Amino acid sequence: MADAKQHKFDRLVTPWRDDLYRYAVWLCRDRALADDIVQETMLRAYRALDGLNDEVSVKTWLLTIVRREHARVYERKRFETRDIDELTGADAALIAVEDDSDVEDIRCAIMRLDSDYREPLVLQVVMGFTTEEIAAVMNLKQGAVLTRLHRARKKLLALVDPELGATGGRR
Repeated sequence: MADAKQHKFDRLVTPWRDDLYRYAVWLCRDRALADDIVQETMLRAYRALDGLNDEVSVKTWLLTIVRREHARVYERKRFETRDIDELTGADAALIAVEDDSDVEDIRCAIMRLDSDYREPLVLQVVMGFTTEEIAAVMNLKQGAVLTRLHRARKKLLALVDPELGATGGRR
């Protein structure tokens, strides 16, 4: 029985580990903490695997666990906060991989968005989620996700190109 459960875990959960890690890094902006969150997520997923009835929704299920684990970290601990304007070069590595100034500007602007707007945008653009999947992960109605995505894009445009943002994207 344990072999069957391990096989199911390896087949359904393990392939998502890298995506879970990327999402955890986006949530907490700390690679070591993201490792811890993913480790706990994998453990919880293994324990709850027998309760997973819909194998098609495993990605959404796992990301929901990551989100909850991330929230649990902040329920238990108080972390030192840092002003985004004081990020160091090492912190920038969490935001950008390339040395492209346009990409860097967009990533910095995304990080300046309020988490209510940043998170659905990252789930859609980075993780490739549909609005239905985002709604399930964030425990929102699909209409609320669409509204947040629309507002996130408008706010992002205003941050990246204030002139274009003021015209609503029209030149």
